[in-house]
Amino acid sequence: MKAPTPRDPKRSALMSRVRQRGTATELEVAVILRNLGYAYRLNVKSLPGSPDFANRKRKWAIFVNGCFWHHHSGCRQATIPKTNKRFWRDKFLTNRQRDAKAIRTLRSAGFRVAIVWACKAKDDLTLTNRLSKLLESRRIYVPKTIDH
Repeated sequence: MKAPTPRDPKRSALMSRVRQRGTATELEVAVILRNLGYAYRLNVKSLPGSPDFANRKRKWAIFVNGCFWHHHSGCRQATIPKTNKRFWRDKFLTNRQRDAKAIRTLRSAGFRVAIVWACKAKDDLTLTNRLSKLLESRRIYVPKTIDH
């Protein structure tokens, strides 16, 4: 799918400032993961979909999705631009299909996968609890042995 030629210089300038990595939501998730004491790698290209955060040993992956680009269902931010509607519908459809395929592949490999939507990451406590639940589910408590 070829991107349309930008017609509006203001729109072009706006879109060029959209970040792929290091977004505010990603930074929030990173802080929460560090506070919970979890080790992770950023943008793991060797895993399907290049998860934003992943731990291969513990088999978990977290995707931080922007509501517009990944077209979050039911979200006010998941709008379709008025110009080039066909292009944008196709773009959002292929983005969602690519995301779903990556998640299926990771889950079939035994990974626990979470998607953090930008609009849902506003409440730090809820996000912390959700991530903690996902990551704690396979932690095994091994008591320290005491020599007598």
